[in-house]
Amino acid sequence: MAPKKKEVEVEKPLLGRFRSNLKIGVVGMPNVGKSTLFNLMSKMGIPAENFPFCTIEPNTARVNVPDDRFRWLMETFRPKSGVPAYLEVVDIAGLVRGASAGEGLGNAFLSHIAAVDGIFHVCRGFEDPDVIHVEDRVDPVADLEIIHNELRIKDLNTVNKAISEIEKCRNRGLKKEQLMELETAIKLKEWLEGGKDIRMGDWSAKDIDVLNEFLLLTAKPVVYLVNISESDMMRMKNKWLPKIAEWVKAQGGNEPVIPFSGTYENKMVDMPDDEVKALVAETKVPSMLPKIIATGFKAIHLIYFFTAGPDEVKCWQIRKGSKAPQAAGTIHTDFERGFICAEVQTFDDLKELGNENAVKAAGKYRQQGKEYVVGDGDIIFFKFNVTTKGK
Repeated sequence: MAPKKKEVEVEKPLLGRFRSNLKIGVVGMPNVGKSTLFNLMSKMGIPAENFPFCTIEPNTARVNVPDDRFRWLMETFRPKSGVPAYLEVVDIAGLVRGASAGEGLGNAFLSHIAAVDGIFHVCRGFEDPDVIHVEDRVDPVADLEIIHNELRIKDLNTVNKAISEIEKCRNRGLKKEQLMELETAIKLKEWLEGGKDIRMGDWSAKDIDVLNEFLLLTAKPVVYLVNISESDMMRMKNKWLPKIAEWVKAQGGNEPVIPFSGTYENKMVDMPDDEVKALVAETKVPSMLPKIIATGFKAIHLIYFFTAGPDEVKCWQIRKGSKAPQAAGTIHTDFERGFICAEVQTFDDLKELGNENAVKAAGKYRQQGKEYVVGDGDIIFFKFNVTTKGK
């Protein structure tokens, strides 16, 4: 009897926009430390000359993504220039109770959240009588409930509007696509009315196709950042941290919760490197910004591949799941249009074996075609012919 064929597991499409220029927004109640965090990350930004044709809005920063692999490639190739990966971060003004109904310029703020692809949700875990809380108390779990409720209400409005628009066409007969959209929209409505965020649902591939057209606020991945006092940071204890972690777990997800101290980070950000090292050696508490940035980058399903040589080492960011021609297109549209193949070596192989010739000798330097899904940290050389017409 012939052995059974191994079933190929088909990955579901990811929620969200399929593109490489994705953004993450800093969200939270007023006076919780959002702008402090944004300003700290802005100081870690990439110089504007690396993006000569790009205008960044005042509330947007491009922040270096820390990566030991990039540093190793820079040390190994000693190129004339190096361009790290970046995370585009948007500072979004504070949300308040009633934002979904327009309170506190709520509609404008919610539209700003709709324009990003993920959320840094900043929670206040510090006491300070000089920093007023809009609800006149410090309770980050209650703040989480308020904001997530506002986002769900806005999503419910979006879904109800979509259902209403489809129902208007029922008399003329609904097409297959409209019926599929209606079926998914009704499921989404029931889910939201149950007080659950969209990203926590187990949606089919067809549902996700519809969801990605709606761009719902609660479908966006979230990283929870808890701003605590410097003294709490030193002892890595805060009464709200376990309560926030418990609340996040109760929502049905496994989203990261990262404590940081805006006060402590502010102390370090303008220090010379040697003073930072001395402070960290004394306190045993490093900056949390690198972890926050790297976690945010991963949360919005971004990865990057490298091009590396004596002229330049560069990270090219793409969405997870991108195929070789799409990755080539991030360098130049001609690379995608005339794609022939991708010559690929993994970073780990190059580091282990020392140089490209050794990777080739070990049989680990591979030519990949149009269906190759690019891996995080691949080092790629693309072959293309601009006279080749893409299908």
